[in-house]
Formats: sequence, structure tokens, C-alpha cells
Amino acid sequence: MSTLRTIAFAIILLGAAPAVKAQTAEEIIAKHIDALGGKEKLQSIKTIYMEGVAVMNNGMEIDTKTWKVKDKLYRQEISFGVGNVVIIVTPEKGWSSNPRSGGAFTPMPDEQLKNMQPQMDPVSPLVDYAAKGGKVELLGKDTAAGKTCYKLKLTPASGHDITYYIDAQSYYVVRETRKGGGMMGGGGGQGRRDPNAEFNIDLGDYQKTPDGYIFPNTIIVGGVGAKTSIEKLEVNKPVDEEKLSKPGN
Repeated sequence: MSTLRTIAFAIILLGAAPAVKAQTAEEIIAKHIDALGGKEKLQSIKTIYMEGVAVMNNGMEIDTKTWKVKDKLYRQEISFGVGNVVIIVTPEKGWSSNPRSGGAFTPMPDEQLKNMQPQMDPVSPLVDYAAKGGKVELLGKDTAAGKTCYKLKLTPASGHDITYYIDAQSYYVVRETRKGGGMMGGGGGQGRRDPNAEFNIDLGDYQKTPDGYIFPNTIIVGGVGAKTSIEKLEVNKPVDEEKLSKPGN
């Protein structure tokens, strides 16, 4: 009888145990925002300027300079052994230049421009995504960069999905999957301009700046492969938006 009582008692306990509540997309995003310093801190970011360097397997260095002005400008300049690439994105238009065009700027196709415009946001597009006209869907869990992650799909107002892999422990984004507009102005490789070509951006080595902002310090863009180390990062410093928004400057 004592054995039966023990079994019955165990069944009662199991039945009474509360179910573990699965996290929603909103809860995961809230923890992600908190991990980066909180919503108020992130919303204070208006401009970002970054410099980075990557070393390829053959020893060639790739230097990058990136400017972001909230809702107004994204500009990236990439210097490597055979020339330079410049990408400019504004709310209305975009341009790119590369060695194949002889350095001449060419207008960005509409699909590529729409894919690139979320890059104008110096804060994670997940912050206030609903107010920006976006929608989020939780796709479950997956693995990225050797970490167990929550997988979220953001559909911004432009309609071009971005998939985020958020570390289930740190709640930092360790990978983004986007379409079109890769590092070389196309789908991740020089000369490619397929707006539907997917590429990954792996993010790591998150660190806090002296003024309390948290950013990844290493970036690996799919199709390039080499790790870019951020060597300079400035937040809310003056940016010559008018000059940087114009092709040829």
C-alpha cells in the first residue's frame, strides 16, 4: 500500500505542477532590448559612424567606413585591393559604385533599395517595430554561431523580411539573414545584384562603449567570409548628411 500511496502522491504532484510558459515574440524582443541597454537608451541613438577592418585569407585587407543617420541615410565605403565600393541609401533613392563600373555611380534598383533601407536605422529594427509598420513572427528555436537561438522573422513596412537569430542566453542577435544589398552592393558577392539572394550577417563580441551603448565588435558578411573587426565607433557625433547623401562625394 505504501508503494501505491507514493505513486498516487507523485501523480498528484505532477498534475499540480504549473506548465512552463513558452516565451512569445514580444517577450523575446523585450529581453533583447533590455540586453542592449533598454528602450530609452536605444532611442537616444540618432547617428552612428563605424570603421572596421577585415583580413582575407590571402592577406588582403578590406577597410570599411559606415554612416547611419536615423531614417535619413546609410552610407558604406569599402576599400580593398582592386578598388573601392560605395553604397548610398536614402529614403527616396540609392546608388552604388564599384570597380566594374569604373567608379561611376549607378542608381540602385527599386527592390535592392527597399531591401537596404532598414539599414538607415542606427538601432535594431526590432525596436518599436510595430510603430514602424512592421510585423514579427516567432519561428521557434534554431542554432547559429554555435548557440541556441530564438528565430524571429521581421517583416518591415517595406515588405522585405529579415530573420534574426537571438541568443537564448544573452538575448543578443548573433545572426541576421537578409535579401539583396550585400557588402559589395549585391547579394553578398561583387557584381551580384540579385535582390532575392539571401545572405547572412554574423555578429559577435558585444561590448559596451564608454557612453554606455552596446554593439557587436565583430561582423562576418556572407559571401565575403572574413571577419570585420570594428576599430572605431562613434554615437551621436555630427554627420555631414547632405554631403554623404550625394553620389560622387
